[in-house]
Amino acid sequence: MRKGILILSCIGLLGLQSCFDPAKPNYQYFPNMYEPVGYKTYQETEAFANGIEAQLPVEGSISRGWVPYEYADSNEGYEAAKANLNSPIAFSEKNLANGKELYGIYCAVCHGKKGDGQGILMTREKFLGVPSYADREITPGSIYHVLMYGRNAMGSHAGQVNATERWQIAQHVMQLRAELVK
Repeated sequence: MRKGILILSCIGLLGLQSCFDPAKPNYQYFPNMYEPVGYKTYQETEAFANGIEAQLPVEGSISRGWVPYEYADSNEGYEAAKANLNSPIAFSEKNLANGKELYGIYCAVCHGKKGDGQGILMTREKFLGVPSYADREITPGSIYHVLMYGRNAMGSHAGQVNATERWQIAQHVMQLRAELVK
């Protein structure tokens, strides 16, 4: 008798188990983990007390760690940066060394190691017309501006190098230009 009850209960449990759908468990302790709810930015929601919603930032506020760049991405902005923008970092051997290293990574492939416009992409004719620094009237401000926004065929490098690194590259480029102009 005991053996029969045991067999029947095992068959009953197996029968119940066959109805179990692993995609939708019977008990969900945190249902949002199984069935996520999609939200859109700044949509109305009941998630906040008293109807308060996520707010847009105050006009004129800036993100933490970001310093605004006041020169426009235009020819007028380039000329203004060329005339008025000065480096906030000191001229030092450390900054020159960092600038040289960064220049070798990001700039030398087009502009050449000496700044003569004879980088590997130029010599292989992938890009033509890369100028020599000796042929251009450049300042640290104009170099920074071009690294920030790009100019002509050169794209922006603002995503690759931060503000300090742009100034370090500008120091190195000015040193290269001085050597070419001699």
